[in-house]
Amino acid sequence: MGRIAKYTRRGFLGLGIAAAGGLAVGYYYYQKPYPNPLPDTLEDGEFTFNPYVIIGLDNRITIITPRAEMGQGNHTTLAALVAEELEVDMDQITAEHGPAAPAYYNSAMMRDGAPFAFFEDGLVAETVRGAMGVVGKFLALQVTGGSTAMVDAYDKMREAGAAARMVLLEAAAARWGVPVENLKAARGAVLHPNGEQLSYGALVAEAALLKPPGSVVLKDPSEWRILGKSQQRVELLEKVTGAPIYGIDVELPDMLHATVSMAPRFGAKALSADTAAALATPGVLNVVEFVTNTEVGFGIVASNTWAAFEGARALNPTWEAASYPGDTAGLTALFDTTLAGEETFTMGGEGDAPGALDAASDRIEARYSVPFLAHTTMEPMNATAQFRDGKLKLWLGTQAPGLAASASAALLGIEAADVEVETLRLGGGFGRRVEADAAVYAAAIAAQTGGKPVKVTWSRETDIQHDAYRPMAVAQMRGALKDGLPEALDMRVAAASINKSFLGRVFPSLGGGGADRSILDGGFDQPFSWPHARFAAHQVDTAIPVGFWRSVGNSVNGFFYESFLDELAHAGGIDPLEMRLKMMQDPRHAPAREALKAVARMAGWGAALPEGVGQGISHVLSFGTWVAEVVQVDMRSGKVKIDKIWAVADPGLVLDPANLKDQVSSAIIYGLSAAIGQEITFADGRVMQENFYDYDALRMAGCPEIEVALLENSPRMGGGGEPGTPPVAAALGNAIFAASGQRLRDLPFGNSVEFDLG
Repeated sequence: MGRIAKYTRRGFLGLGIAAAGGLAVGYYYYQKPYPNPLPDTLEDGEFTFNPYVIIGLDNRITIITPRAEMGQGNHTTLAALVAEELEVDMDQITAEHGPAAPAYYNSAMMRDGAPFAFFEDGLVAETVRGAMGVVGKFLALQVTGGSTAMVDAYDKMREAGAAARMVLLEAAAARWGVPVENLKAARGAVLHPNGEQLSYGALVAEAALLKPPGSVVLKDPSEWRILGKSQQRVELLEKVTGAPIYGIDVELPDMLHATVSMAPRFGAKALSADTAAALATPGVLNVVEFVTNTEVGFGIVASNTWAAFEGARALNPTWEAASYPGDTAGLTALFDTTLAGEETFTMGGEGDAPGALDAASDRIEARYSVPFLAHTTMEPMNATAQFRDGKLKLWLGTQAPGLAASASAALLGIEAADVEVETLRLGGGFGRRVEADAAVYAAAIAAQTGGKPVKVTWSRETDIQHDAYRPMAVAQMRGALKDGLPEALDMRVAAASINKSFLGRVFPSLGGGGADRSILDGGFDQPFSWPHARFAAHQVDTAIPVGFWRSVGNSVNGFFYESFLDELAHAGGIDPLEMRLKMMQDPRHAPAREALKAVARMAGWGAALPEGVGQGISHVLSFGTWVAEVVQVDMRSGKVKIDKIWAVADPGLVLDPANLKDQVSSAIIYGLSAAIGQEITFADGRVMQENFYDYDALRMAGCPEIEVALLENSPRMGGGGEPGTPPVAAALGNAIFAASGQRLRDLPFGNSVEFDLG
């Protein structure tokens, strides 16, 4: 890929027009819906109206919720979108993920990936977003990510519920011989004015024969009975009763078990392996080699998982040396060298930041860094596969069933249509299960088990040491003040491209993927008015795989940007909240101002605190949701004790208040764990961390009280799963400075201060 000197609005206008023009040829195909995949899955007595609704003669109602349920509760809210318009209550429905199919494509993820701030709504931004949304339709990627599940589903799933309701009403009108406008639907039945009623089950056979309506009228939010209110989670009973709902629970007749042994140094090949010792391990049946776009390695097939683990230990392979600097110090030097060189591309920005900084007499400069991070989902990576008669079936928890199918098909040399994916609940995702590696390795091993199904379970050590990591990053921040307020900013960030790394694993033919906005997300796109600002990305290339970690680049640059804003405020002698509000005068920034003011009121910002106690504030707009947070710490004991965290989130539209608050709290805890103590380090080319003993998450005893409030000022709907993560590290660091005067610029903070975690 050639070096990109500048990522301009003008250039992207050209891309948008070109994309829109090229796609205009296939406009008919874009408008035409993908076929409904449900008819081939129906049981006797079941009927479907569209890809989201199944109704049985026995009045069982199944709503297809085709996004991964990984603890964030989206199956509940997705089902509620349909139930609201179908006029059924939540206790009348069952929610299922459904098959992998193009009908469940996520175009919002592509549309929201355009390189513009969320609040930019001009012709260029909207043209590009529209073109990328069209591309999303053609790519037909069924992916759960980018906090886009609700944004993508909001219209299409409500319309599905309304369309099904309309044909049921039409069937009842025909049955009774009355005008359809005289009837209404409620609680899964059609009501006659004389008091008679017919259940949906009694009408479904006739309704399924009717032509779907060409258009539907959706309820006004003032009419909602379900949406906008907190709902009980649809999968809660299965979880608390230990139902076999996860990939790791799969049990099949004649099933074999396996694990994987892969190079500890990314991209390295095996020099030797003691296959005889592995095969001599009781229970081990076979050792197979595999080569994929992700890694090379061995599959150890056994009669049970423990035997497979023991066989992997006995295999004891030796591997080539690493192609990248072997330790963390060497990697840091590579990043610093890259940062000192020419930028790869820029995004956003205003005025002449370098010139303004050169001319300024009041300048501030600081270097920040964050480490690689693993995902550490509570359910280790796993997949079950059966390859028989040229067809593959996969059972696994995945955020991208279509990618799992296409990558596995490519490895086996079969068509993606010959791969069936049964998507199960996920014991945590956080972006890790967008990856196709678990499915691909299982497919490679299944190809050598004589048609028997094989469940491939990773050890925790393999999981942590073979992740697609949140990228390490280094930032050089330069700022200038004028009359106490920020005048200029030059933000340079060195990091790997997630897009390039990911595409190399799943779509190697697509190349590098162009300029990757995730390197600058959380910096260039924030609601802050700079007279002069420049945001430059310095792309670092290594063989270390990087991927989508909860809130992606916003978790990196939210820390850099909001920490440095705090430095500028203190250098200018102005309150950090007051400075932010003064720099957010653009009317489009109003949700940020309101979120900051609300969280300040909640936390009692500005009130006198004892010496050694401090509060830090930050705000990050990510995934369309404006989130402000305040952290209070007490350092009077010499350790950092986190007293409380306050958060305000504004997604524009709150579909389930309790669930959204839970997601914000969960995201805060996830980000707090990383800020306090998590890091992936390297020695001899390999990851040093192995398990929770040396890569731990925040435990209950150390978790502070978290108070969350919700607003609905944003002009467009945003996501819920990730936006709580980006502000917390900066707010914590700013609070530590307020309490102690010590400015921490490198994560995790636990390397510099000691925390009191209960």
